[in-house]
Amino acid sequence: MRNLARVFDSVADAYDAGRPTYPDELYRALAEVSGVELDGATTVDVGAGTGILTHALRARGSQVIAVDPGAEMLARLVSRTAGAGGGRPAVAAVLADGNALPLADGVADLVTYAQSWHWLDPVVSIAEARRVLRPGGAIAGCWNLHHAAQAEWLAAYESRLAEAVPTYWGPAVEEWSVPPIAAAFEVIEERWIPWTRLVGIEDFLLDLRSHSYMAALSPEAADELVGRQRRELREAFPEGVLSVPMRVYLAVGR
Repeated sequence: MRNLARVFDSVADAYDAGRPTYPDELYRALAEVSGVELDGATTVDVGAGTGILTHALRARGSQVIAVDPGAEMLARLVSRTAGAGGGRPAVAAVLADGNALPLADGVADLVTYAQSWHWLDPVVSIAEARRVLRPGGAIAGCWNLHHAAQAEWLAAYESRLAEAVPTYWGPAVEEWSVPPIAAAFEVIEERWIPWTRLVGIEDFLLDLRSHSYMAALSPEAADELVGRQRRELREAFPEGVLSVPMRVYLAVGR
């Protein structure tokens, strides 16, 4: 996990600035499917990164324990939390990973993985999540994904990534699928939540730079690829704004 933490710490600025938030419907679905009322819940957000899900849960009244192995990622999470309390419960930031949670048994109502569970041991991580849950708690994984089948330009964008990046893993790869978190539960409910992201080209390209497969490239190769994507996108969208079809995959184990 230390190597993974270094990868994401190296792109922490791009991650913080470019990654999309989640639609409101995700939080409604999470509360409905899990049976956990977010307002007043204690949530362990595993692989919290710069706090995209953490801050949204906090805004909805949850007391959040944010866990991440990346010091730079957590630093940005904490900096965004400072001075933004507004009477909301505080965030506890813990430098650790989900395979060994430094938390006592039975302290949480909800354990969440936002874009993160696929980096963990599929057996050990779920056992750790179950250990820290109270009776009646739930485990939830969610992934914000491009819905490339809904737009030709987005499918072409993903295809260019697949051609240029050896470690690319996404909808342009035939065998690609969502992480198999559902297999870890006996009782599971899955939801697909469609939404549309309106974003400027430069912020969209910051999102691209935040992915691990981009961090694996040399700086020169990454710059060249981003430049090519920028040219293609500007030609297709001269106004500079993209309407990106998205969908969130949500899986909840109770």
